Amino acid sequence: MNENDFNDSADAQLDAIVAAFDASGLDCEPERKAGGVLEIEFENGSRMIVNRHSIAREIWVAAKSGGFHFRLDGDRWLDTRSGAELFAELSRLAGEQSGSQVQLRPT
Repeated sequence: MNENDFNDSADAQLDAIVAAFDASGLDCEPERKAGGVLEIEFENGSRMIVNRHSIAREIWVAAKSGGFHFRLDGDRWLDTRSGAELFAELSRLAGEQSGSQVQLRPT
């Protein structure tokens, strides 16, 4: 996958993440920033950062509990260490950070 294809795919995934957070009912504020960065601020003031990393061809997540890297495998973004799917991990991480259960789903 070339860099342009990766950026298009990663940007579409970031848009889907914003839509999933918006639809979740969770009290948080997802905001797209320049350069493929998504910042999610939770009611308690904590933040989660999701960004595309073009050189590695990965989506990176920085959460209170640590950093995670996701690589496209077919049509799914999977954690490079655990193999967990991106939306499943975002649900878990957002739940940990917000103190509320959440099930994020791509739209």
